[in-house]
Amino acid sequence: MKVALENVLPGEIEARSFEIITEELGGRKLDEDKAPVIKRVIHTSADFEYADTLCFSDGVIGKALEAIRGGASIVTDTQMGRSGINKRSLARYGGQVYCFMGDEDVARQARENGTTRAVASIDKAASLEGPLIFAIGNAPTALVRLYELIKEGRIHPALVIGVPVGFVNVVQSKELIMETEAPYIVARGRKGGSNVAAAICNALLYMIDETRGQ
Repeated sequence: MKVALENVLPGEIEARSFEIITEELGGRKLDEDKAPVIKRVIHTSADFEYADTLCFSDGVIGKALEAIRGGASIVTDTQMGRSGINKRSLARYGGQVYCFMGDEDVARQARENGTTRAVASIDKAASLEGPLIFAIGNAPTALVRLYELIKEGRIHPALVIGVPVGFVNVVQSKELIMETEAPYIVARGRKGGSNVAAAICNALLYMIDETRGQ
């Protein structure tokens, strides 16, 4: 069987990918402010179900962009998520990307309290100053702990990206976040992952970058 390949230059691959995504979405009309996030997640995952399962709290895109412009830092629950976020772009606005999962004090606290490292890492992140975006792509226990701290009034996230992947308490943890007053972008259901969390962060960063370039 002869396979026909598209003749696309390396620098044009991403643009062509987004053209294909738009084509395959057909006549579906996405909200203008949410479309860059949805399309980048689809670009990362090749999964068009995210057009239906990504949930956004009211006004979340504007709130997220304002937080980033105001120097918000991002806390992730995996080194993979941290690696995937465009740290140079975030640094232009004064933010940093943190992942505390491998820290010795986090491991010690988790052992002493009988919790997961993800829970201990959220407790550590709660002591950070300035606006915070939480990008959770792996650990539902991190989302549950965030829910508890939000309800207790001990933390006020600028944004919660809740996209852990899996089967145990994944669906439930996402639903809990959507019950809070915190701005959120959540992938309802079992799907998600660190790559999806990073893709959402990058989509927001690129939206600001594009505005600056105009």
